[in-house]
Amino acid sequence: MIHSVIIFNTSGVPRLTKFYTPIHRSAQTIVAKIYSLISTRPPSSCNFLEAPELDELLGHKDDDEKLRVVYRSYATLHFVFVVDTSESELGVLDLIQVFVEALDRAFENVCELDLVFHFDEVHHILAEIIQGGLVLETNLDEIDSSGKFYSWREFCSISRQP
Repeated sequence: MIHSVIIFNTSGVPRLTKFYTPIHRSAQTIVAKIYSLISTRPPSSCNFLEAPELDELLGHKDDDEKLRVVYRSYATLHFVFVVDTSESELGVLDLIQVFVEALDRAFENVCELDLVFHFDEVHHILAEIIQGGLVLETNLDEIDSSGKFYSWREFCSISRQP
């Protein structure tokens, strides 16, 4: 299960935080802890790590299932997924790639400012891919077409106003 999706920049400023399980600490505390884990790692190291210190922050009580941080860095943004051991790390890396490609299609070469000024569309794209911590869709054409339908509906409702 995916417990959270977090995007932050190289300074540790969160640009998207989505939690699929209840958290027992503030989101800022969790983001700061994850940033401290990732920012100290050299770029040549593996893109996933076990994080037992997140169990308490996220309220994860199952001793059999340990939480893992799977991340990928693109330019100035870090895309981070916190998952349990039932998820494949390589599958989650591929899911991060799908998410970034969907954002690229929506914003034509996504950058940090797109995430800041179009956060509602970013959340919509994420909701097309993940619901309740479970993966719904990985087909980029399906994700892209639902985003276009959403934009088209929004355009029609605006054009009908007097």
